[in-house]
Amino acid sequence: MTTRRDFLQLSSAFLVLPFTLAAAKELRGDVAIIGGGLGGVAAALAALRNGQKVILTEETDWIGGQTTSQIVPPDEHRYIESFGGTATYRRYRSAIREYYRQHYPLTEAARATLNLNPGNGSVSRICHEPRVSVAVLEAMLAPYVSSGYLTILLKHKPIAAEVQGNKVRAVTIKSLESGQTRTINAPYFLDATELGDLLPLTKTEYVTGFESKQQTGELHAPEQAQPLNMQAITWCFAMEHRAGEDHTIDRPEDYPFWRDYIPKLDTPWPGKFLAWEQPHPHTLKSRVGSIDPEGNGLPPNVQNFWTYRRIIDRKNFATGTFAADTTVVNWPMNDYFLGPIIEVSEAEAAKHLRGAKQLSLSFLYWMQTEAPRPDGGIGWKGLRLRPDITGTEDGLAKYPYIRESRRIQAEFTVLEQHVGTEARTAILNQKAEDLTAEAFADSVGVGSYRIDLHMSTGGNNYIDVSSLPFQIPLGALIPKRVENLLPACKNLGVTHITNGCYRLHPVEWNIGEAAGALAAQANLLKQTPRSIRNNKKLLADFQAKLQQQGVEIAWPKLRPV
Repeated sequence: MTTRRDFLQLSSAFLVLPFTLAAAKELRGDVAIIGGGLGGVAAALAALRNGQKVILTEETDWIGGQTTSQIVPPDEHRYIESFGGTATYRRYRSAIREYYRQHYPLTEAARATLNLNPGNGSVSRICHEPRVSVAVLEAMLAPYVSSGYLTILLKHKPIAAEVQGNKVRAVTIKSLESGQTRTINAPYFLDATELGDLLPLTKTEYVTGFESKQQTGELHAPEQAQPLNMQAITWCFAMEHRAGEDHTIDRPEDYPFWRDYIPKLDTPWPGKFLAWEQPHPHTLKSRVGSIDPEGNGLPPNVQNFWTYRRIIDRKNFATGTFAADTTVVNWPMNDYFLGPIIEVSEAEAAKHLRGAKQLSLSFLYWMQTEAPRPDGGIGWKGLRLRPDITGTEDGLAKYPYIRESRRIQAEFTVLEQHVGTEARTAILNQKAEDLTAEAFADSVGVGSYRIDLHMSTGGNNYIDVSSLPFQIPLGALIPKRVENLLPACKNLGVTHITNGCYRLHPVEWNIGEAAGALAAQANLLKQTPRSIRNNKKLLADFQAKLQQQGVEIAWPKLRPV
């Protein structure tokens, strides 16, 4: 049996040697997964353990998506250490901690901490470096690569699809290095791209942005549909602080614009965007934050952004291992919402991608040169980008953090009234402590997170409201018409609003795992996913198999989040 130690040793080799790419122009597999983020990796693991030959592509040179190329530590619910995540997701989290124990000089106290949080960030119980996630995920897939059951094509992007009737016959991918194209043939295709790229290519019906109240009946929906109103993207970066040193970057070209920019949203912003005063996401009331890179303490009632997504807390490691802590900057001040990057022209998308990078660099430059410090000074010149952590030359993440994707028009769409606490209170007329989310007979997983919508391209401020621990219905994974394409991440049948709680790390993993298992089951039974859902016995058998393989499909009674 391959042990976790074996996995981690294999992983270090994977970090040095690239995957060997087949020279063949045409590739064949049982399941093709386009997109190597958390959902794509989970889908691959599920299909592989059920005997399928898998082809997995990824646009960047790192698998892992949110936790790696986007450098966002896991956003998770408070029950995650004991419930509310699949067995493979728990294995992934455990392997991250084990990686630190085996390869880093932890202090005795940190090594003995069962639920080690390497960065001691407040947003997650397991804030860690993106390269560690890359190593762990590659290790989990390594045996299947070696056996030939899994082919991974990094730096490949889908550019075309062949469709016949209601079936996808092939997908063409292009190497972003050589320009070479390959065609993938498979009975099932899973879209695990960050933006739902396969949906327009395969002419699968989908929606974007905000649906109208008339369409969904949702409490927080607008009167008119707004298909280009999407959540902000964020070009995250990692930084440390070297006291007494000057690491000020060159002034970004767009700095004058961002320094003076005041957001125009549907509810008032406290002032300039590049400022420590921001609206609280839940209440929209003004609150003040700052950073405390040296751990000297902040005044009462001042939010410490520094520890929010800190991925290296030097106190967890032997003296001298790290000269400084490292934090990931994914804060309100670098959320970019001036325009969408999908459903617009290539030139428009490129403009907004560049704008997101300029915003993040401008925010860093502001912190280095003009930001007020709690001690009365101005700026922290010692703030230093960590390109070694992001794996890039410019120090920004390889890929922007994507909160919202194209979403399939599904057999079943999850609405706010299925999961929102306020909406369900109005419908059921029950006390909050007695409420539960809608129970789905076709559940293939669970999740829990607030409905967390950041500022949007249509001019909305935060929509951040309570939700109930929820299930993932199989119907949300099945397109209305297309028979052999399945969503494997944020592109399932949810609305703009419910995307806000279905988009987080453990839920994306569960969606991908369910989609991979469903494709495998469909192949094995020679049945379509739709027929599996609509046949009580086939559905019960599939749900039983999921549970046997460590997928939880129902919650115990819990409080809203």
